[in-house]
Amino acid sequence: MTDTTALIESLLARVELLEDKLAITELLTTYSPAVDSGSADEVANLWLEDGVYDVDTGAMHGRGELRAMVHSASHQNWIMNGAAHMMTPAHIRIDGNKAVATCHSQLVIKDPENPTGFKVLRITANRWELIKTDGEWKVELRTNALLDGRPEARALLAAGVTA
Repeated sequence: MTDTTALIESLLARVELLEDKLAITELLTTYSPAVDSGSADEVANLWLEDGVYDVDTGAMHGRGELRAMVHSASHQNWIMNGAAHMMTPAHIRIDGNKAVATCHSQLVIKDPENPTGFKVLRITANRWELIKTDGEWKVELRTNALLDGRPEARALLAAGVTA
């Protein structure tokens, strides 16, 4: 193999990694505007058909349950009265066609006691486990853990950033 061939192969691998990280970042950053706008199909289509969203209030299995969550009275109440799901940039690790993204998220709601104010309702640790199928990244499992001092939440964050 020539130096030029090795260089090209190295550059191709690096570009593919960057493209995958960008695609995963775009997938993650789609969630908040989709869920806050009530776009149930867009939310559900971020996951594999049988993907899971595991939150401390219960797990949603499959796209149908994700759509139902977005259409639910409680979720509609949040977004109709003012809410924003906000995420930090994710730390992304890719291994072949699998990836793990680790970040924080918070749910900010309109403060019913202050007509011009908002308050943070919850802050969670997030682990997104993703699979690349047919050239597209999808969520296999998203796990949220409430950052209220529970060791599970810190462990979830640590698992995403330690070797």
